[in-house]
Amino acid sequence: MGAERKLFFFALVMGAAVFNLLHTFLGGLLMFALLYWFARWATRTDPQILRLLLNSAKSRRQYDPMKFAPIEVREIGRV
Repeated sequence: MGAERKLFFFALVMGAAVFNLLHTFLGGLLMFALLYWFARWATRTDPQILRLLLNSAKSRRQYDPMKFAPIEVREIGRV
C-alpha cells in the first residue's frame, strides 16, 4: 500500500464518510485520494510520525511564556 495501516484505514473511512454524507462518489474518491497521498508522504518522510502526533497530545507543555523567569548570567572571565 505504501502507507501506514492506520493512516490508510483513516483515509478509507473518511472517503466512505464523505461518500455517505454528500452522496457523491467523486467527492469520496477525491477525499480518499488526497488523504492517501498525505499518508504516503507522511510515511515516507518519517514512519513514526503517527506515533509522535498521537503522543504529543498526552504530554504536557514545558514552556509557558506567561511564567517567564529571567535567568541571571554571570561572566567569570576568560577560560
